[in-house]
Amino acid sequence: MPDFTSSANRILLIDDDSGLRTLVITMLTRIGLQAWSAETGIEGLEILKSEDFNLLILDLMLPDMDGFQVLEKLRANTRWDDLPVLILSARADTEAITRALALGADGYLTKPYLTNSLTDRVKTMLTQGRKKPDQA
Repeated sequence: MPDFTSSANRILLIDDDSGLRTLVITMLTRIGLQAWSAETGIEGLEILKSEDFNLLILDLMLPDMDGFQVLEKLRANTRWDDLPVLILSARADTEAITRALALGADGYLTKPYLTNSLTDRVKTMLTQGRKKPDQA
């Protein structure tokens, strides 16, 4: 079992809901993870350019560019080939889920979510890492 208190486990959350950002950051910190947040897709991509993370948690509905666009930019850059992405979105429709996974998301969790569902998914994704398309 990995040590989740290790400073190596750094997570970036991109979500425009300040209350949700605060809640998720608090939850992740409580299980020993280091967590950062961004309010917009552009801000999140800028943070990703300057910092290394082990997991990205991404909302689909953002004010400047949607999460699909963020995911496309992320997957177009080989620097982030190994960065797992968990979509955390209120969109529960099959089209959004299918599109996010096709664009390279590694997991999808709908809002509202149970606290344990999110923390368990984060721990699993940190343990497993990113699944490359040729591993599917």
